[in-house]
Amino acid sequence: MVTSSWLHRKLFEPISIAPLVTFRIVFGSLMVASIFRFWANGWIEDQFITPSFHFKYFGFYWIPDPTSAVIYACFLMMAVAASMIALGLFYRYAAAAFFLLFTYVELIDATYYLNHYYFVSLVSLLLIFLPAGRQSSLDVALGWVKPLKKVSAWSIWLVMFQLGVVYFLAGVAKLNEDWLIHAMPLAIWLPTQAHLPVLGYLMEWWAAPHLFSWFGALYDLSIPFLLLWRPTRPFAYLAVIAFHVMTWWLFQIGMFPFIMIGATLIFFPASTHERWQRQLRLPVWGENVVQESSKRLQPVLTTVLALYVLVQTLFPFRNLLYPGDPLWHEQGYRFGWRVMLVEKAGYAQFKVVDATGGELWVDNSEFLTPVQEKMMATQSDFILQYAAHLKEHFEAEGISVERVSADVRVSHNGRSSQPYIDAEVNLASLSDSWTNKPWIKPLQ
Repeated sequence: MVTSSWLHRKLFEPISIAPLVTFRIVFGSLMVASIFRFWANGWIEDQFITPSFHFKYFGFYWIPDPTSAVIYACFLMMAVAASMIALGLFYRYAAAAFFLLFTYVELIDATYYLNHYYFVSLVSLLLIFLPAGRQSSLDVALGWVKPLKKVSAWSIWLVMFQLGVVYFLAGVAKLNEDWLIHAMPLAIWLPTQAHLPVLGYLMEWWAAPHLFSWFGALYDLSIPFLLLWRPTRPFAYLAVIAFHVMTWWLFQIGMFPFIMIGATLIFFPASTHERWQRQLRLPVWGENVVQESSKRLQPVLTTVLALYVLVQTLFPFRNLLYPGDPLWHEQGYRFGWRVMLVEKAGYAQFKVVDATGGELWVDNSEFLTPVQEKMMATQSDFILQYAAHLKEHFEAEGISVERVSADVRVSHNGRSSQPYIDAEVNLASLSDSWTNKPWIKPLQ
């Protein structure tokens, strides 16, 4: 009871809003840069317009595919919403619009799933409910919202928790034989970077993959706690910069490293953020105004926070409900902060059998882009969706499809290629679900 009372007081203790202001400006600005980078690279066309078929996430098959005009409008509106978040203009509406638009675009095609897309969706969802627009914002300057100098501590702790989950569970996911003992997949990836200037020659050193693997696991597991502890915080943040710049340099993984470098600034004390904001000459209004939380609503809010923390902590471990190696079958793999753990190459050949017993071997390139075909050959849910699509396509041409089967072979983290699914299973008769897929062959 004492612990519960202490935690409750701490959650609603008034603290400076400054870290939230920095987070809002940095997040919004980085999102604007990310959107225009995505647009400039032609990825809107490649990922959303060129494909004639899109793989969906389970439970989201109903997400409509956009026309070219709609998808470009979505990206334009996302850029506007992100700008408004950074400026604090119609802040909550902008955060809600960005969350809905970004998540919709993310759900259009699961082929391009990345952990940091999921992270951005979660953060933009949280921003809707955080009072990050109540200081140094256009909303305050125009008198549309009441300025705040202090907010309840939970609003900053929640962002810290979300970042800590990303790091720590990414470290937990690395505690496996492939990563720690065999240094896979870094033993495959690093030698390909030997051409890089200055440090490239080190990538061919036999010990480099093992050093990178162990350092990566230790970094992910420890960095949230090192950022929380004042004596180690400056050194931990230097490690954050070094780690993310190195991964960006080696693997060209887009804006994610810079998003994490910017987001982890929230671990610095309010006095540091206030100093930065004074140096940037950001206006501060309502010097003594403190956010007031309704005593009646505090228990409800505490329950909601506890449920969010529980879901974010437990949901990534749903892979434990499935037998076998999750890095192989990948059931329960997504949305679990499993970062850079797998190198897979697959080959899938589909056979369509009609009512007369006639067989047709499918040319996947007629239906999928090269990236989609590559991902489909290693993802069981994509294999099911593709089989259903093939049945629908050929039946629309007047062919009565009796069965769709596939010969799928996958190489996994340097192992020899081996069968991934039972080639005798009629994939067209199956539907996806949360239950185990017994037709996935175990990793040998």
